[in-house]
Amino acid sequence: MGKNSFGAAAKLRAGNSDYGYFRLASLEEKGLGSVGRLPFSIKILLENLLRNEDGRRVSAEDVETVARGEGANTKEISFMPARVLLQDFTGVPCVVDLAAMRDALAAMGSDPNRANPLLPADLVIDHSVQVDNYGSANAFDLNAALEFQRNRERYMLLRWGQTAFQNFRVVPPDTGIVHQVNLEYLAPVVFRSGGQAYPDSVVGTDSHTTMVNGLGVLGWGVGGIEAEACMLGQPVSMLLPPVIGFKLHGKLKEGCTATDLVLTITQILRKKGVVGKFVEFYGTGLSALSLADRAT
Repeated sequence: MGKNSFGAAAKLRAGNSDYGYFRLASLEEKGLGSVGRLPFSIKILLENLLRNEDGRRVSAEDVETVARGEGANTKEISFMPARVLLQDFTGVPCVVDLAAMRDALAAMGSDPNRANPLLPADLVIDHSVQVDNYGSANAFDLNAALEFQRNRERYMLLRWGQTAFQNFRVVPPDTGIVHQVNLEYLAPVVFRSGGQAYPDSVVGTDSHTTMVNGLGVLGWGVGGIEAEACMLGQPVSMLLPPVIGFKLHGKLKEGCTATDLVLTITQILRKKGVVGKFVEFYGTGLSALSLADRAT
C-alpha cells in the first residue's frame, strides 16, 4: 500500500474475496483534472503511480501531473510493472546472476535463499527447436526429444531455478512461442497480489512483448539488464509518453489479412512519427478484429 495521499484506496468485492484497489475517479472528484477522458494507457500509468506513491520514487506531484493530462515528454516517472517476461536467450543470464548473488550471500555468511526475484517472473523456453524430422505422425515427439538432448545442461539450470527461486516460473520447451504463451496462459489481465487487485502490466526481453497490448495489458520490450533490475524491485524510469490515437472503423475485406493491416498502419505511423510515444487504437473497427489479429 502506498501513501494514499489522495484518499483513493478503496475496497472491491469479487466473488467471495475482498481486494484493495485505487479509484482513479477519486482524483477527478478532488478536482485533479478530467481523469475519465485520459487515454487508457495513461490511466494504467496513473493507477501505477497512485499505488506506488511513497514520497521518494513516486511523489504526490507525479500523480497530480499525470492526472491533469500534463507532462508529456517532459515529466519523468517511475513505472513498476506487475511482472517480468523472459525468453530463454536473455532469461538464462538472469538465472545465472541470481545464482551468483546466492553464492555471494553464502560467502558473506548470510542466508543464500534471501536472493529471489521481487517481482513475479516467467521464463518461456521457445528458441531451441530444430526441425530434424518432418512429414510423419511422430515428428514432433522426435524433434522434442532431440531438443532435450542438445540443451540438457541449460534446461537443468532452468529447472533448478524454478525450484530454487520464489516468484520465478519456467514454461517448459515445446509449449509455444513466448508471446503466444503470454497471451494464452500467463497474462491475468487483472493482477492480484497481497490482497490488492490492479491492472496487469509487463516488461519483456523481446520487442514483440507489445503483442499483449491487444489483450488490454500494458507491456513493452526492454533489455536484459532493465528486466533484471525490475525483477530485483527497481522501477522503469521513463519520460511520460505522448499518446497518438489511431481510429479504426469498418472491417477487413475477405482476402485481407492482419499482416496487410499491420503494414498499412505501419506506413501511416512512420509518416506521422511515433518514436517514444504510445499508440492507442480505438473506434468501432476494433470489435471486428479477433484477439489474434489485434495482437498482430
